[in-house]
Amino acid sequence: MEPDEQLVKIVLSGNQDAFAELVRRYEKLVFAICFNITGHRQEAENLAQETFIQVYRSLSRYEYKGFKTWIGRIATNKSIDWKRKKNTGLENKVVYLDDIPEVGSENFNIQDQLLRKESREKVRKICKNLPQKYSVIIKKFYMQSKTYSQISEEEGISVRTVETRLYRARQEIRRKLEEESYDSFE
Repeated sequence: MEPDEQLVKIVLSGNQDAFAELVRRYEKLVFAICFNITGHRQEAENLAQETFIQVYRSLSRYEYKGFKTWIGRIATNKSIDWKRKKNTGLENKVVYLDDIPEVGSENFNIQDQLLRKESREKVRKICKNLPQKYSVIIKKFYMQSKTYSQISEEEGISVRTVETRLYRARQEIRRKLEEESYDSFE
């Protein structure tokens, strides 16, 4: 059996059967990578095909530094690109608190609904007055439903920093709400 690097040279000399052998060797690996990233069988199959097309087109640029690693990186990048495109539609969607249906809202009377709306308005007002580094995180996490890692990427900070800022923002909101409640009793 020919080593991968030898097969690459044979493919580059024009032998299509050598490329078919590379596909046979790596089709399961490529599919597994794509499936693990996307979680969708059909998309993983499509991305595996796209990976092999990309491999074929890029073979002349292969630097002979480990074929398995190289093909794995192409499969990973294809899958991550697919996932980013899939999430793009959700990424810019803003969901307002008022638009979120309340569970069992038909069971609440008007007074309860008004109190809830007033509470949401208080929280919204407090969020607007938070330091920007906290308000941005709150908005992205709660209103835009972004994950810690998405926020981390967009803000150029670590996931741990996102967690810390979210925690501190919640603490600040809680403190302000308690202050308002205390002030209303005086």
